[in-house]
Amino acid sequence: MASVAAGYLPILLFLAVALALSGAFVVLPMIISRLTGTHQPNPEKLSEYECGFPAFEDSRAQFDVRFYLVAILFIVFDLEAAFLYPWAVSLMGTGWAGWGAMMIFIAELALGLAYAWKKGALEWE
Repeated sequence: MASVAAGYLPILLFLAVALALSGAFVVLPMIISRLTGTHQPNPEKLSEYECGFPAFEDSRAQFDVRFYLVAILFIVFDLEAAFLYPWAVSLMGTGWAGWGAMMIFIAELALGLAYAWKKGALEWE
């Protein structure tokens, strides 16, 4: 029984070191910024900068959906690239069946792009 527990010791040590380092990387900069006086929050630093609209306001407010449409299209074509690289590497092993399956996949994505283009999803005013 002791030998089974001893087998887990390296994993537990690795976990302890990982938790200590990740905790240090999160907590130490906050402590150092408070001690050195660089922690000076102001409205400019606390403003939203990624999504473009305040995070906490009326949830029934209308906003432009085109941003999210472009983001979804980006994710779709990013996934296409993520599938194309492994496919290209393993193409010799998959043969004609793999090639045909990828051509069907690319044709579906091309139809989706043509549909989004026709609907004006890629136009910005």
